[in-house]
Amino acid sequence: QVQLVESGGGLVQPGESLRLSCSVSGFAPSYAVGWFRLAPGKEREGVACSRQSGGPTVVADSVKGRFSISRDNTEKLVFLQMNNLKPEDTGVYYCAARIAPLQLTGVCFMSKLDYTYWGQGTQVTVSS
Repeated sequence: QVQLVESGGGLVQPGESLRLSCSVSGFAPSYAVGWFRLAPGKEREGVACSRQSGGPTVVADSVKGRFSISRDNTEKLVFLQMNNLKPEDTGVYYCAARIAPLQLTGVCFMSKLDYTYWGQGTQVTVSS
């Protein structure tokens, strides 16, 4: 059974950092993964993604230079490092995973529609 479990959220002040973790279990050895967030009154948006084949990651323009995604494939962990947090980064953060067909293993998926499996989310609140 596929299971994604996020952790690491919390309440921080503007300018501080958090690192979110996502533990992936019951899944194939290779998979594409992404981080998304849902802010009050907004659509769920893609924040960062990592390709199934490896290679360059992608982050959304709104977090470029502040957020980064990384993964430990041995431990089946995916991380979202968030630096210089701003109040507008507040929301529920989700990790998502999928297995891409061979011709799409080099794609970095940033749309929620592209993912099959989702975690339950972890709350991040940035406030002074």
